[in-house]
Amino acid sequence: MKHQAESKEKNKTVELASFYVGNALCGMDILNVQEINKNIEMTKVPQAPEYVLGVLNLRGRIVTIIDLGRKVGLSPTKLSSESRNIVVNSKDEYVGLLVDRISDVELAERDKVEPPPANIGGVQGKFFEGVFKTRNSLIGILNVEEVLKSG
Repeated sequence: MKHQAESKEKNKTVELASFYVGNALCGMDILNVQEINKNIEMTKVPQAPEYVLGVLNLRGRIVTIIDLGRKVGLSPTKLSSESRNIVVNSKDEYVGLLVDRISDVELAERDKVEPPPANIGGVQGKFFEGVFKTRNSLIGILNVEEVLKSG
């Protein structure tokens, strides 16, 4: 009985790995994150969409690197010492989402996550599952599968 109660409590919250795309604070369920790294030595892919920056070899796995800012309609990510790839696994394919910088892990109560507005600071709402208000900011919760769809 105790175990069931604990799992119900855990389902009421989600840990969000938060990061910045430009000035926009975004987050995703930490369970979607395989790893975060700063490897930016990638190989360009000819005739790839503009948001695909290239591929890199990560311990024998080919990872496609996507400029998250460009993909969701914000300004392109500027490579700096704070830039990071958030590696996610989607349909057995590893994809790196290049972001400007990493922030904190936030614990969000699911019932306090609100539906996303149609337009979050210039970003198309379809890329977001919702928004979560912290004491100081608003986190747009990224819909990773929607971001990774072609087009």
